Amino acid sequence: MHDIRLIRDDPAAFDAALARRGVAPHSALLVDLDEQRRGRIAEAQTVQARRNELSRAIGRAKGQKDHATAEQLMADVADLKERLPTLEAAEQRLGAELDAALAALPNLPAADVPDGGGEDDNVLVHERGRHPVFDFPIKEHDALGPALGLDFETGVAIAGTRFTLVRGHAARLNRALGQFGLDTLTRTHGYEEVVPPLLVRDAAMFGTGQLPKFAEDLFRTTDGRWLIPTAEVSLTNIVAGQILSEHQLPLRFSALTPCFRSEAGAAGRDTRGFIRQHQFEKAEMVSIVTPDRSEAEHERTTAAAEDILTRLDLPFRRMKLCTGDMGFSAARTFDLEVWLPGQGRYREISSCSTCTDFQARRMNARYRAEGEKGTRFVHTLNGSGLVVGRIMVAVIENYQQADGSVAVPTVLQPYLGGLNRLEPRGSAPAKA
Repeated sequence: MHDIRLIRDDPAAFDAALARRGVAPHSALLVDLDEQRRGRIAEAQTVQARRNELSRAIGRAKGQKDHATAEQLMADVADLKERLPTLEAAEQRLGAELDAALAALPNLPAADVPDGGGEDDNVLVHERGRHPVFDFPIKEHDALGPALGLDFETGVAIAGTRFTLVRGHAARLNRALGQFGLDTLTRTHGYEEVVPPLLVRDAAMFGTGQLPKFAEDLFRTTDGRWLIPTAEVSLTNIVAGQILSEHQLPLRFSALTPCFRSEAGAAGRDTRGFIRQHQFEKAEMVSIVTPDRSEAEHERTTAAAEDILTRLDLPFRRMKLCTGDMGFSAARTFDLEVWLPGQGRYREISSCSTCTDFQARRMNARYRAEGEKGTRFVHTLNGSGLVVGRIMVAVIENYQQADGSVAVPTVLQPYLGGLNRLEPRGSAPAKA
């Protein structure tokens, strides 16, 4: 949500920032609605003040036995009393229209975000790690996965497209990756572990920006709740409606949860394999900070996600997303892309975003600075610490062996009871 006061103060700057995101100018509409709303408020206040003044005059007239004047004044008060509900209703209607118009607009991009229309305009920040070298024909994960337990056919038979049954070695690897990611975020990077609700109300989805714009990308239950598309929703809403003290900040939360996405906007993309699923697991990071710590926290969040990839010894690169490729609530986003040798390309594995006070305004999440009476909005940040399914794809492709087995990254071996290799079905497992 945007601050209408800032839009009033500099409408041209607001429209210019929207234009960078490919959005038409809105300041004239927003300022007009706001002026009309404030006009109704002012008029209602004037009417109420006049009503109070006349009420006192009625008392004086009655005290002086001036019944004619008193009756005329009472008639005037009655007219004013009838006007107030109309003015209040108009103010509420205009306020609702203004809020709806503001809620439909994306966050404004930070000054250092590159302009562009899509992923081709994203900017490389750095690359880390070396691409593995193979002396045998490289396979993609969907060719290697079935022998390890990625059962695409049964998943589709049970639930439909974009669902996979994960069993055997793949299931163990899935569990190991999730636990490793959560342990790294909590034990090394100081995030508080949370087990959040997977079903949330409308207000929670609105607060983080999924509603109303992206309802078609979500799953909804018959009782009106929503399945979370990311733990960001639940974790960020921990502070919804609160006024925190400055010494409570920063807050850092992490959760390993299932995530559910309809992928309505991704029809025809990544229909093969385990890349884009309706249901997947993710270790999420959320930070709640004061505005002055927001920039440093964005780097901290991204570095935590990079640390996971570094520990897994996976080659990756950091990309700064352009204005046309950022999410709705983000002011700046760094994507981490991992190298997939089977596809011969980098693929997104994590997104880390700063949302400034955009989500906080929608959630009314504030803090009180030390020594101040007033409150300010917090800044919120989020990042994918580890998307289990996509990391599994990266491990399978980068650690594949000529015989179809997959070597286990060293950091994962303790989570797999010492296994250093995942053998195809029918082979005996290897131990360190």
